Amino acid sequence: QVLLVESGGGLVQAGGSLRLSCAASGRTFSRYVMGWFRQAPGKEREFVAAINWDSDDNTYYRDSVKGRFTISRDNAKNTLYLQMNSLKPEDTAVYYCAATYERCSTYGCYAEIRNYNYWGQGTQVTVSS
Repeated sequence: QVLLVESGGGLVQAGGSLRLSCAASGRTFSRYVMGWFRQAPGKEREFVAAINWDSDDNTYYRDSVKGRFTISRDNAKNTLYLQMNSLKPEDTAVYYCAATYERCSTYGCYAEIRNYNYWGQGTQVTVSS
């Protein structure tokens, strides 16, 4: 069992930056694959980025955020991060962190919402033009 709490959302102008954090409870945080998803009004929740449990080298991003967003984790602090740079109005959404015990090896596995067992409550990110 893991409890996830996001923070760091807010209002920013296009081109600006935000860093989201996701604090996780539980002693086994380091054994979860962690992901960030987002949901804009009227749209389905979509994958943003994921990171494997063992290394920052195993990271995955949707194409539209590659080169702008960076996912990372600090297992000692039980915290997941999403650094978002060069933000665009189309990045506006509620951002959720999620965790899964699934042992993924493909992008499709990391991006599949149904594979994630635990979800935070979300944090709003609004990018003005």
